[in-house]
Amino acid sequence: MKSTVEKLSPTRVRINVEVPFAELEPDIDKAFKQLAKQIRLPGFRPGKAPRKLLEARVGRASVLEQVVNDALPVRYSEAITAESLQPIGQPEIEVTKLEDNEELVFTAEVDVRPDIELPDLAALKIAVDPVGVTDEDVDAEVEA
Repeated sequence: MKSTVEKLSPTRVRINVEVPFAELEPDIDKAFKQLAKQIRLPGFRPGKAPRKLLEARVGRASVLEQVVNDALPVRYSEAITAESLQPIGQPEIEVTKLEDNEELVFTAEVDVRPDIELPDLAALKIAVDPVGVTDEDVDAEVEA
C-alpha cells in the first residue's frame, strides 16, 4: 500500500492511497465466504458453493463492491497511522480507481489537528502588582 498526503489547509489534508490488488486477496476471499453463506445453489450445502459458481451467479461487480466496503476503513486507518496524522471527525472518502486485478485507488479528505508551536515559557515576563492588606482593611471586613 502506498499513501501520500497533500496539505489543503493548516487543518485539512487529502490522503491518496493506492492498494495493489494482491493486497486485496484476503478481502476477496472473505467476501466470497460471506456470499457463500447467504446464497443457496442447488447441489451444494450452504456456505460450500465454489467460487466460480458464486461469481457467475452474483457477478464480479457485487463482490468487488463488498471488498471495497470492507477494505476502505482498514486501509484508511493504516494510511493515517503510517503518515502519523491525528484526524478530527469522519473522512470524506472517494474511490477514484477500481480496476479488477490491478489496483484500488481512493482519496480521503479529513480535518486534522493543527501544528501549534508554543513559545518558550521561561522567556515570558509577567508583572504582578503587590497586594497590600492593612489592619484597617481587615477590621472593616470583619465588622461588615
